[in-house]
Amino acid sequence: MDFSGKVTIVTGGALGIGGGISRKFAEKGSKIVIADIDLDSANMNSKKIEDMGGKCEVIKTDVSKSEDIENMVKFTIEKYGRIDNLIQNAFSTGNFSEEFSGSAMKVSEEGWDKGIAMLQKAIFLGAKFAGKELIKNNGNIINISSVHGLLMSKNAIVYESGKSAVIGMTKQMACDFGPLGVRVNAICPGHIVTEKMEVRWKEMPKGLKFFEEQYPVRRTGVPEDIANGVAFLCSEEASFITGHSLVIDGGLSIQLQEDFGVDQAKYAQSHDVEFPY
Repeated sequence: MDFSGKVTIVTGGALGIGGGISRKFAEKGSKIVIADIDLDSANMNSKKIEDMGGKCEVIKTDVSKSEDIENMVKFTIEKYGRIDNLIQNAFSTGNFSEEFSGSAMKVSEEGWDKGIAMLQKAIFLGAKFAGKELIKNNGNIINISSVHGLLMSKNAIVYESGKSAVIGMTKQMACDFGPLGVRVNAICPGHIVTEKMEVRWKEMPKGLKFFEEQYPVRRTGVPEDIANGVAFLCSEEASFITGHSLVIDGGLSIQLQEDFGVDQAKYAQSHDVEFPY
């Protein structure tokens, strides 16, 4: 894969999955724009990219705000003159934020609106404002969903709804953009040990081991696992793939739940397990 001469925007590109995607595309020759609300972390990742010989610009972006997404696109064109890949990844709080946790009866209307603005509206805004440039360059849109878009978790109405919507939006946008030369795909990651999660798991290594036992490959993911999938979907090797949601979850979601539940119970009985929640 060679992305030399290409320009890639990564929302939420400072840390975690987005950070890994930014570095992967830079490694493959693309110029990078990191659009993130965490400017300090974005600048640190930008330095990593520059230290490895890549080119990277940073813009502070709240993806829930229309004006920020529009500015992100204008900034990229001003700096690099084109857009080839739009990777829509930003949203880090997920189920761990009290504001977004709970059922429809618990979550406030304000919390719902705020969460869905980041999870779903941001996907719409990115395509809206970057679409014209992507069409010029036969580009790609990659929307980061989750296994939580396929399988539902309790007390997570905002996150599960948003990530499910990303899959539907990806299919619909693929229908609209395909005839215009732009492919639109999604990624559904399993549990990825990001920088923040690594700190958490160091405090409870037995909990991480329990999580790893839930995966047929007997490990959880790392950001590079997702970055590799995103790079493939943006490459010429994937030129006949659009509207697809690529599940990268180490086999987590393929398991029959009855067998899976019994296996986990047996593991917990025979090990000193630390449960993360």
